[in-house]
Amino acid sequence: MARLPDQDPFEAYIRETDPSKRERSYAWHTAIGLQAVDGLEPSDYLKETAVKNIEGEITLDEAQALIESYYKTDRKKDEPRTEEADKVSSRITRILAEKGFTFSVAQYLSIHRRLFEDIYKHAGTIRDYNITKQEWVLNGDTVTYGGAAELRETLEYDVAQEKAFDYSGLSMDAVIRHLARFISRLWQIHVFGEGNTRTTAVFFIKYLQSLGFHVTNDIFAKNAWFFRNAMVRANYNNLQKGVRETTEYLELFLRNLLLGENNPLHNRTMHISGTLKQDSASAKQDSGKMKQDSGSIKQDFDALTKAGISVRSANNVLKLMRQFGFDDPFGRMDVASALEITKSPASELLNKLLTVGAVVPVTGFGKGKYKFSRAFFNAD
Repeated sequence: MARLPDQDPFEAYIRETDPSKRERSYAWHTAIGLQAVDGLEPSDYLKETAVKNIEGEITLDEAQALIESYYKTDRKKDEPRTEEADKVSSRITRILAEKGFTFSVAQYLSIHRRLFEDIYKHAGTIRDYNITKQEWVLNGDTVTYGGAAELRETLEYDVAQEKAFDYSGLSMDAVIRHLARFISRLWQIHVFGEGNTRTTAVFFIKYLQSLGFHVTNDIFAKNAWFFRNAMVRANYNNLQKGVRETTEYLELFLRNLLLGENNPLHNRTMHISGTLKQDSASAKQDSGKMKQDSGSIKQDFDALTKAGISVRSANNVLKLMRQFGFDDPFGRMDVASALEITKSPASELLNKLLTVGAVVPVTGFGKGKYKFSRAFFNAD
């Protein structure tokens, strides 16, 4: 199937009348889309292999074998994050295609192990250290995640509570509210050091299917980052600043997923700045930040893509611009922390931005610091 370079290779299959092709395309599209929650983008080779499987030219087993063997060559050793995205995408597709599922702690751990085997040493194991994560949607603050000492007990308790829950007699509104609370609590435990959101999403999709929901649309594929941010907001309280945890965004996501509604899902609506009253100090701090009206955002996005920056990378750059603006310097570690990626892809993104002139090196702030270029974005 011939397509333009920037065309979504799965768009046509979503409208496919052949149910087997349509089902395979949903699985691949979801698997690939979920990589965005960790700032990853699968390779063109993965997408081409997926299309061959959707077309019926190769089986899913053959597609997965091709991906696994593709990264056995030495020339691929310098692409660890792309390798992760490709392997995990094919493995998610495999799990979503399987009919069997058991709602249990063992199944949850097994999904993580199957997704990240030979990628993370801790695949399938519960973390034994405490974590924090700077969140863009929380203006750099972190959710309070489960403590390492009682992770298994907390996980077992939540799964047992959900297993015993009686859905009979509930309206769909009540069902969705309950599901939003359950999945946000499960995610907040954050059993795994890495790969927590992708594992939780796959487990949740399988669970929804076991409850009788026909979860075959591209909501996860197109809104994976919204799904993650919605769970962040469902688990964050800062009463001093007037911010309370809420499942309202997660419920909108689930209403689109399960009821076929068309609620707008925009990450910017979840940013806590929308719920805070800005004092003069914060207003001064924001004066150097990027303009936030939709016109300027689109202009900045277009400038990046026209310069050869991929759509997914451009979206990540917009997140960085929201945090650093044009006046605050940042380096590789700042980018890695803001986007929740490792140092290698953070360096790759900075190199791309430096090459096209979107960032410029600055001195006086330490080695390897940059600022966004006003000239590139026409922001003078």
